[in-house]
Amino acid sequence: MPETLRSLASRAWHGFLAYLLKFGVVGLIGLVIDVLLFNALRVGVFGTDTWAQSAIGAKTISTSVAIVFNWLGNRYWTFRRHRRRHVLREFVEYLVVSLGGMAISLICLWVSHHLLGFTSLLADNISSNVIGLGLGTAFRFVLYRYWVYGHHRGDGLSNLARVEEAQRALFEQPPLERTGPEIDRDRAGAEPAQSPEPRNQGG
Repeated sequence: MPETLRSLASRAWHGFLAYLLKFGVVGLIGLVIDVLLFNALRVGVFGTDTWAQSAIGAKTISTSVAIVFNWLGNRYWTFRRHRRRHVLREFVEYLVVSLGGMAISLICLWVSHHLLGFTSLLADNISSNVIGLGLGTAFRFVLYRYWVYGHHRGDGLSNLARVEEAQRALFEQPPLERTGPEIDRDRAGAEPAQSPEPRNQGG
């Protein structure tokens, strides 16, 4: 039983939990970048009286930078073994999933604020930054893990490596197994021939 538990724990770690931990670290750093850049733009660190200083402009820029950072972090760290050969296609799919996660957060906010009538600042933060963020993060992780970087993707590096290994195994002919009599004949042929014993010549 302990061996079975260790095996299950190992498979859970390598198949899911390790990815989840790295994904959380990348997401947390991306969130810090988003918040810091948003506030820096809002207070005019990069210039005043510009579109980038407005709330919408600052949030658009900060979120875009965070998405690019998260993609690089997940591509070269979280899912590095499964990253795709077609970089542009991978990034587009990653962006679609990221926008889907953001849409989930906005839907949660809309339902809470407009449909249920919870209009306080606290309610807005709970609906968007707690419930919405949690559901959006789960949505993004599952689709990143099993779609964008899934094992089945034809241009994924892990899948390509498995295909190459299968091709090598297919085209490399293994040595034929020899039977017992064949081995005995080889051994007999390898033994040096013994010279006959000299006859005693009586004188």
